[in-house]
Amino acid sequence: MNPLARKTVAMLRASTSDDGATLSPNIGLFALICFGVGGTVGAGIFILTGTVAAQHSGPAVALSFLIASLVCLLAGLCYAELAAMMPVAGSAYSYTHASMGEAAAWAVAWCLVLEYLFAGALVAIGWSAYLQSALHDVGVRIPALLAQAPFTISGNRHLVATGSIIDLPATLVTLACTAMLLRGTDFSARINTLIVVIKIAAMLLVVVTGFAFVDPANWSPFIPANEGVFGRFGWSGVMQGAGVLFFAYVGFDAVSTLAQDVRDPQRTVPRALLASVGLTTLLYALVGLVITGLVSYRLLNVADPIYVALNSAGPGLAWTKIIVGFVAIAGLVSVLLVTLLGQVRIFYAMGRDRLLPPAFTRMRAGTNIPFTGTLVTGLVASVAAGILPLSLLGELISMGTLFAFVMVSASVLVLRRREPEAARPFRVPLYPWTPLLSIAACLYLMWTLPQDTWLRLVIWLAIGGAVYWLYGLRRKRYA
Repeated sequence: MNPLARKTVAMLRASTSDDGATLSPNIGLFALICFGVGGTVGAGIFILTGTVAAQHSGPAVALSFLIASLVCLLAGLCYAELAAMMPVAGSAYSYTHASMGEAAAWAVAWCLVLEYLFAGALVAIGWSAYLQSALHDVGVRIPALLAQAPFTISGNRHLVATGSIIDLPATLVTLACTAMLLRGTDFSARINTLIVVIKIAAMLLVVVTGFAFVDPANWSPFIPANEGVFGRFGWSGVMQGAGVLFFAYVGFDAVSTLAQDVRDPQRTVPRALLASVGLTTLLYALVGLVITGLVSYRLLNVADPIYVALNSAGPGLAWTKIIVGFVAIAGLVSVLLVTLLGQVRIFYAMGRDRLLPPAFTRMRAGTNIPFTGTLVTGLVASVAAGILPLSLLGELISMGTLFAFVMVSASVLVLRRREPEAARPFRVPLYPWTPLLSIAACLYLMWTLPQDTWLRLVIWLAIGGAVYWLYGLRRKRYA
């Protein structure tokens, strides 16, 4: 019962074969990059771009993406060093366990629930919005009682009722993705790779054709004047927008959660991490420029901003709405698959360390997938998708992600001192400045997020601390 107990790097490596509850390394570099891109490209473009443009940064949403990507790159370099050192399931949770001990690792894991499980719920909400827009174009409407969450966040940051019961499409797509994951990781990888290749090609086509219809007047002013409130346009809005949009890069982290499923992880994981960040940043910035050039940023505070932007361009881009509708509906499925799979691997690592019941490590015969963890993740995410509001989820996910990134960057510093002789196939360049800059940048983006998001994070961590005290701290630990 020692909350400071930690696993050494050697112990973590050895744990990959403990108790026979092992994952099979079947994923190659291209498939892993597709997991990173598939889990990243989607939510940021299809959902939050419009909200950030309308409420924080205006046309400079592209700049917010670039700032967020720079912070993400710094953290990605830290992830790359640790993933090469410890090619195990669990990502930030496992790295923190090795550097700072069990209690810190639990706090990170609790925040990773925000990063993955609730990120999956947010993606499902966006999927529902795009599905309903596509159905509306063909004259089909889902009853209002079943079309959105029962709560939303008002302009003065209060929780208000919408009159609906549940976002049924969001709930159903989450359950469908859970069923796909239960077929096994290999099956999910094949589906994800196919979807990613199609959606990237389609989005590039939309970008190229969309630039021809851009009205440069919509980009002026590029950074709207601040309205007297921090984060409401101006440079503070650009920075707060970067903090909110940090959620858009959650998928690259999922690459590291799959380290135990990858062939030659010491080389494959760092390459896939950095490639995922580079590819998604380029696409995000281009799409942000196009949609704010097609329509006034003030009209983009919707769950389907790309669809709205293309619709405003008139008949010239009408055909692209079909492509975007398909890409959003199919493409967000790949995002949902990756976020749910990432959460399953976090639960697997916690079960391996007996911080969760051992059922979370048991494999389903013939599928190589932790059955209980997958089922629990899918069911909880489906409920969250059905009843929680979009804006609340986006801010909480960004906060949880940034906290995890701070801990990962700090773990590089700690392990360089605690285990200087450990093998490091990839080393962070410009050490120690890179991890220090990563920590500073992440903390700054956390500071820019709304104050009530900090309160919700504190409440969330308090709940997690209670669970750890009542269950995790009292379990028998590894030898």
